[in-house]
Amino acid sequence: MFGIQNLLVRDFETAIVLRRGVQTKRLDAGRRVVLGRAEVIVFDRREVSLLDARLSEIVRSGLIDAQATVVDLSDNQRALVWIDNRFFMALSPGLFAFWNDPHAVRIEIVEIDDEGLQLQHPQLPAIVENSVAARLLDVCRVGAGRVGVKLVDGRFIETVGPGLYAFWRSGRKAQVIELDTRETQLDIGGQELMTADRVTLRLNVNVVYRVVDPARTVEATSDVQQALYREVQLALRTAVGQRDLDALLNDRDSLSVELAKSVEEAAVRIGVELVSVGVRDIILPGDMKELMNQVVQARKAAEANLITRREETAAIRSQANTAKLLADNPALMRLRELETLERVAQSGTLKVNVGDGRLTDKLTNLI
Repeated sequence: MFGIQNLLVRDFETAIVLRRGVQTKRLDAGRRVVLGRAEVIVFDRREVSLLDARLSEIVRSGLIDAQATVVDLSDNQRALVWIDNRFFMALSPGLFAFWNDPHAVRIEIVEIDDEGLQLQHPQLPAIVENSVAARLLDVCRVGAGRVGVKLVDGRFIETVGPGLYAFWRSGRKAQVIELDTRETQLDIGGQELMTADRVTLRLNVNVVYRVVDPARTVEATSDVQQALYREVQLALRTAVGQRDLDALLNDRDSLSVELAKSVEEAAVRIGVELVSVGVRDIILPGDMKELMNQVVQARKAAEANLITRREETAAIRSQANTAKLLADNPALMRLRELETLERVAQSGTLKVNVGDGRLTDKLTNLI
């Protein structure tokens, strides 16, 4: 452009004069005149960041050295930017510039290596909530009652306790896998199985376990419950297939003990301790349940008949003993007759039919 340019550069602005694409002069606040063919770029310093496609040329010119903080990050560097003591953004590799006025700018540069993949900072919660920083970080949270297994490129580094963890995204993959170390209940229900005597039934099993070796658990399986479920299921098929129905119904505790022993080795292999294993329910099919009820009813009826026969036998034996005793002792027999007469006399109205004989003789003989 030719001629004269009259400019008003306000207090919060900085202007850069370019002639033939080359930065030649910086214009500070005030009324300014630019002569000749020139391009003027006006920056608003309230925007904090100096954003321009020609930033590298502007930085190399040295015109903004006194007014801006320049950050040039290599591939193994990251930066945290604080504006007026508040977290503003995180920076990936590249060239950046921030105006020093009217804001207070503070830059923290972080080296990314084996030790620096994890971002450890007193204000980490505020950093990970920032949307810009979230794109540069992998964030992991370990809750109460849980433990975290820290891995770098799949290699175990250490176990960590509850807390917030963040790792810079780079060519290497760092992560924390969270595991619950409290006692956990696993219900294995509806397992349809066949006994040794070819009866089909369903079992429900309850398993209580806890993770005791987190590193081994992460190395051995990606899903603890699924791995344990599969092992218990296989052990259950084997144990039930070796027993007939009566053995299962009469001694389910031995089945629980055998299951625990069968699964224990696999549990240790995946870093898990079994707290308890128990068969909760044995469910028979409808027709088998009806047959079992009939068997139980028949057994109870037989027991009742046996008890009745025993009582009848005891009663007959008692009567026989009494009759023999009375036959051998006439006086005792007479006494029993008198007792019977006494009970009859006490029952209320007593009618005596003496027939044609004399009343006195009849009563005398009766007594």
